[in-house]
Amino acid sequence: MSGHSKWSTIKRKKEKVDAERGKIFTKLIKEIVVAAREGGGDADTNPRLRTAIQAARDANMPAANMDKAIRRGTGELPGVTYESATFEGYALGGVAVLVESLTDNRNRTTAEVRHTFTKHGGHLGEPGSVAYMFESKGLVVIDQAVAEEDKVYEIALEHGAEDIRSEDDHFEIVCRPEAFEELRDGIKAAGIEYQIAEVSLHPKTTVELDSDKAVKVLKLIAALEDNEDVQRVSSNFDIADEILREIENQM
Repeated sequence: MSGHSKWSTIKRKKEKVDAERGKIFTKLIKEIVVAAREGGGDADTNPRLRTAIQAARDANMPAANMDKAIRRGTGELPGVTYESATFEGYALGGVAVLVESLTDNRNRTTAEVRHTFTKHGGHLGEPGSVAYMFESKGLVVIDQAVAEEDKVYEIALEHGAEDIRSEDDHFEIVCRPEAFEELRDGIKAAGIEYQIAEVSLHPKTTVELDSDKAVKVLKLIAALEDNEDVQRVSSNFDIADEILREIENQM
């Protein structure tokens, strides 16, 4: 998991720039709209909407933007209709890549995702070709500088953690998706700030990459994530922390 959380931490730096251009808000708004459309506009009874709203709050989205997105989802305001589209493929080195998107034009998104894979030395696969390699998990990542290890372990175990790791400069806490909200809220209630808090697809097995392949694979992942229709990219690469540190400035 450490390679993925380290990349996610690096990615957050890029997302700060993207947020200024509105890209992050666009993705979050899409998720809120779809969550409200599928499960209703009441966050108390709609777990997907509740999670989407918290992610928007973590990104400092104004409450008015969230409210408008919910009303678009419930049909109270006019808006674009989005549909889910998932793409599965491979990057260099046999790395499995699963792309989750919300789009108002499936043909456009398919063409763009296919082009991105090809441009970066990968290729799309058939539906089901890589999905079985992943499982849904909750993940919370905490900077070691903001919390004592004993306290983090105590809170995590009290709130449903399956696994806790101390990695380099951060703690990684993994849980079942059903326990994610309790875990995240427990950490927040303790006054501990997290770097990452999400439910995402985690690889069951990983492919280790050397420095050359790592740069190329991460450029593919970054290019896919840069697409406004793409909500999340999951992959099963494993990159040593020292290699990630070497290539961080190239991303």
